[in-house]
Amino acid sequence: MELLIVTGMSGAGKSQAANALEDMGFYCVDNVPPEIIPSFIELSFKNNSLNKLAIVTDARGGDLFGSISEVLNDLKKRQIEYKILFLDAKDDVLISRYKENRRKHPVSEGDASISDSVKKERSVLSKIRSQADYVIDTSYISIAQLKVKLSNIFLGNFSDILKIQCKSFGFKYGSDTEADLVIDVRCLPNPFYVEELKNLTGTDEKIKNYVMDSQESHQFLEKLIGFIDVSVPLYAKEGKSQLTIAFGCTGGKHRSVTFAEIIGNYLKEKNYNCSIVHRDILKR
Repeated sequence: MELLIVTGMSGAGKSQAANALEDMGFYCVDNVPPEIIPSFIELSFKNNSLNKLAIVTDARGGDLFGSISEVLNDLKKRQIEYKILFLDAKDDVLISRYKENRRKHPVSEGDASISDSVKKERSVLSKIRSQADYVIDTSYISIAQLKVKLSNIFLGNFSDILKIQCKSFGFKYGSDTEADLVIDVRCLPNPFYVEELKNLTGTDEKIKNYVMDSQESHQFLEKLIGFIDVSVPLYAKEGKSQLTIAFGCTGGKHRSVTFAEIIGNYLKEKNYNCSIVHRDILKR
């Protein structure tokens, strides 16, 4: 049975993640106090038809959540394999979401502000975040994009196969906080300043040709592929299950998209499990 512990910041999208996981065949249980997790797992093991189990547990449990580390250590001692998925978002995004929904923050006490509650929750969750196998930052992605991310990670059985995501983004919309490697391509020729190209994207052949039509771009790509060829096998050897390589340009439409496509397709040709995502390609 595949066991997934889902946790993270309130307002980061755990409910949406649980819905998506259910669509992928997981049996999902929400707001489970950590102390109940072992008993629930034992019952689940007795159900031979249950192949995938996702348990959502977080700071909503108040003081009960304090036992999460002890519970996870106990699962390891009993050789029960599990993965941890942590949903996160930037503080200002979480605060904005709570203001829009006019909901009380789960860890709010007395007259505490939303900002104070978010900081308190982040402190409570810091340890389990550091232990997470997968961290997804939902600050700048839609529910549909979240589902795609989860599909790329969890469709099929857990395995030791490294899953790679090549992502483009625009620095003007914020850095990609979940990236393992960030490649800044703002030093390369920018099609934005060519009138007939500015409204196209890096998925168009004209943009790719423009970006790569310089000696600097070819040198950059050559060195980058050399780095990829050395580093990616080392990540796989280390046992990393998910690697995000993010390519950033100013607006996230031209140069970053071009390089995410080139490197993503290169890795696919090398038989890596690789997906390509363009975070900001539709933004203006």
